[in-house]
Amino acid sequence: MSYALTGFDGKVAVVTGAGRMRSIGRPIALALARAGCDVVLTGSGKPVSAYPEDERAAGWRDIESVADEVRALGRRALPLVSDVRDAQAVEVLAERVMAEWSRVDFVINNAGSTRGSDRVPATQLPLSEWQRVLGTNLDGTFYMSRCFARHMVALGQGGVILNISSIAGRNRMPNTAAYATSKAAIDALSTVLAGELGPKGIRVNAVAPGMIDTSRMDDLPRGEVWDRIVRANIPLQRAGTGEDIANMVVFLCSEQAAWITGQTFYVDGGHGHAPRG
Repeated sequence: MSYALTGFDGKVAVVTGAGRMRSIGRPIALALARAGCDVVLTGSGKPVSAYPEDERAAGWRDIESVADEVRALGRRALPLVSDVRDAQAVEVLAERVMAEWSRVDFVINNAGSTRGSDRVPATQLPLSEWQRVLGTNLDGTFYMSRCFARHMVALGQGGVILNISSIAGRNRMPNTAAYATSKAAIDALSTVLAGELGPKGIRVNAVAPGMIDTSRMDDLPRGEVWDRIVRANIPLQRAGTGEDIANMVVFLCSEQAAWITGQTFYVDGGHGHAPRG
């Protein structure tokens, strides 16, 4: 007898930040579609000029391209431009989802701030950068969780909220004040929400990726520098992939994870535990 994860047929998943080609959000959306979900895909609607070079070369169309991939897997896709930093926009998003598909079962809060000029000492951190990072990572996660949890409670069918955190929330390294704070707060928020929503059959967990090979990390050149960082920090001796994170997300949404809530799961190849020598 084969072993398979269950609990996805006819379910609706919302995945934020799902438009990048080399990413975490796209593999999550596709994995949930393969499992049996119809998928709502959100992105910020950034202009083509802001796409990574490989996306422009490939004729990438952000969430529309991912929607095509979901449909090719035999599932419905609903690509919607939405800004998680805007509480009213999140309300409009939820209303659209309910109007189109009448339910929501899984909410994956994956949208995250880009790596910018926030990686400086806190005393030199521009307030605009603090607000930018916290606005997307923490406020966006809160707005989405608050809004969609209300719909889940009203539907009375339970559900799952998964918040994409980071090992930065645990490691809290220098020069990461905004990012690390936002991710540590997401871990705390997930635990609080799990306690509040558990009696309604809604499970809330956080997934904390380590070093993942995505376009978000393109400020680190691949090759010698990249390989040296990997060897020094990751016992499994490779960076992670979006699929590594997607696998954990699908498990935590499944019926097999029905007694798991309020936890932060580190998917990081053992980052920080590599032997020194």
